[in-house]
Amino acid sequence: QVQLVESGGGLVQAGGSLRLSCAASGSSVSINTMGWYRQAPGKQRELVVVMGFDAFTNYADAVKGRFTISRDDAKNTVHLQMNSLKPEDTAVYSCYARDFILHRDYWGQGTQVTVSS
Repeated sequence: QVQLVESGGGLVQAGGSLRLSCAASGSSVSINTMGWYRQAPGKQRELVVVMGFDAFTNYADAVKGRFTISRDDAKNTVHLQMNSLKPEDTAVYSCYARDFILHRDYWGQGTQVTVSS
């Protein structure tokens, strides 16, 4: 079992920056993909970015050039640097991890990001 704990959400003005972090604990040795999804009020959850063990990344078009994902595999952590934030980035951001041996997905509890105009 893997536990994901996010931190770093909050309230920021448009144009500002936030950095989210996610720490994985438990049986995380077979985690190969980690990343972030978000869900805005009244909308479906959507991909923000995921990163594979080989550093391949897949960013949503809406965040390309503004958000950057990074991983520290030694510490089983993933970070999301969010710059030039927009009100439409307001959402609950959830950390995601994929176990490639057990074929299981794990989710964090989510952290609120609010961008004021």
